[in-house]
Amino acid sequence: MGRSRGGLGTKIHALVNQDGLPIRFELTPGQAHDAPPCKRLLDALQPGQRVLADKAYDADWIRDMIWEQGAIDVIPSKANRKLPAEFDADLYKERNKIERFFGRLKASFRRIATRYEKTSRNFLAMIKLASVRLWIEFYESAA
Repeated sequence: MGRSRGGLGTKIHALVNQDGLPIRFELTPGQAHDAPPCKRLLDALQPGQRVLADKAYDADWIRDMIWEQGAIDVIPSKANRKLPAEFDADLYKERNKIERFFGRLKASFRRIATRYEKTSRNFLAMIKLASVRLWIEFYESAA
């Protein structure tokens, strides 16, 4: 019997702040495309805020949603885009913070990296617990 949505094929979509600390999460099945969850993740952007995302989020509707909120998209174009969009390559280097967040998330709780939880509810709960730990560690080291 295979695992359920909380199992090995689950994707974690996250929104982090400039310090690499998590703000929002969304889980999707492993076979789902990356773009649809961003409707909920990016629905409360601030004017002037920059959104750094990888090529999977290169869609006109995503860019429009970001611009409608007054934010700035820093998303490289896919190779098959006919008219490549411009983006700030130097600023895009800051996207490593999301990758480091996922590394710290998996290091904080082994059960997240190995997907011990069978249900998406429990898996998301473990992600939130690990995230709280990251926030606490950040503010304790800053004090």
